[in-house]
Amino acid sequence: MLISVYVPFVITTVLTVLAPRLARRLTPRPAAWALACAALVTAVGWTGSLALLAFTGIAQIPQVAAEGHWSVAALRAEDPVYAVVAALSAIVLVASIASLGVAAVRQVRQVLRARQECAALPGDTELSVLDDDVPLAFALPGAPGRIVVSRGMLCRLGHDERAALLAHERAHLRGRHYVFLGLWQLTAALNPLLRPMAKAGAFALERWADEEAAAQVGDRSVVARAVGRAALASSGVRRPGLLAATGGEVPQRVRALLAPPPARRILPFVAGALLLTVCCVSLANAASDSDEIVDSAKRAQCAELLGTTNAPPTGTHRHTPGFRCGPHHWDSRAEHRS
Repeated sequence: MLISVYVPFVITTVLTVLAPRLARRLTPRPAAWALACAALVTAVGWTGSLALLAFTGIAQIPQVAAEGHWSVAALRAEDPVYAVVAALSAIVLVASIASLGVAAVRQVRQVLRARQECAALPGDTELSVLDDDVPLAFALPGAPGRIVVSRGMLCRLGHDERAALLAHERAHLRGRHYVFLGLWQLTAALNPLLRPMAKAGAFALERWADEEAAAQVGDRSVVARAVGRAALASSGVRRPGLLAATGGEVPQRVRALLAPPPARRILPFVAGALLLTVCCVSLANAASDSDEIVDSAKRAQCAELLGTTNAPPTGTHRHTPGFRCGPHHWDSRAEHRS
């Protein structure tokens, strides 16, 4: 446990540094899925390691040890984790869970508000055009989702660029990209180290929608112009939607669209999968070691209580209360009566 419990922390740090840089060079769709898997697994590994480290300190509290029927002295002797590390892990774990709860409530409210706005839009078609001069274009998740575009945005784009813009927003809805965004925001709330991964994921979603729009329109330069003009038109305008064609790092997106499609690469995904596997195996190994330590402390407690019960009386005889030792229930008073 001494080494394996810290492996998820190391892997989280490595992926936080390397994954965002690699994701920008990979095909957007698999990159988004890879970032989502990496965020989920490392968040679980982060939380599990903190919980195991915090448990090593909590388990040494006499009241907790009495409820669990294990020996505090044996646990301290076998557990190599310092009390300061255990206490710090417990504090970070509580703070992370509280942050996750707040982010989850915010996410639920945001999705419910988006669905209410989607249901309140006029008409029953996928596209809803607002009679507003303010340039807006975004996708609202719902059942089904809606694409919202203002008259001001449509007036600033040519015919082909409008088709590219709508194809981009349609890709957001079809790919359920708001689910990816929600996952990254929740994992970043649980572990602040994952914020760069969440930012890279949001960029990958925009690139994903860009590539699908380019495939549908058949001209990458048209999509690049649509993205650039829409971003310039809506500069300084607050976007009420969860997903918009003007989001992300627009200059980088335009450069990517003006270049050939990114080549498919397998090695980065294989390396990432191996790291995530090591993270899961290390966490499972640490949990197994922790369970063995607790079992050993329970056996030590049983040995101590059995030794106290079988010891010859000296001075005033004291009855040892009944206690459990493994699957058997020993009662010193019954033994005394026999």
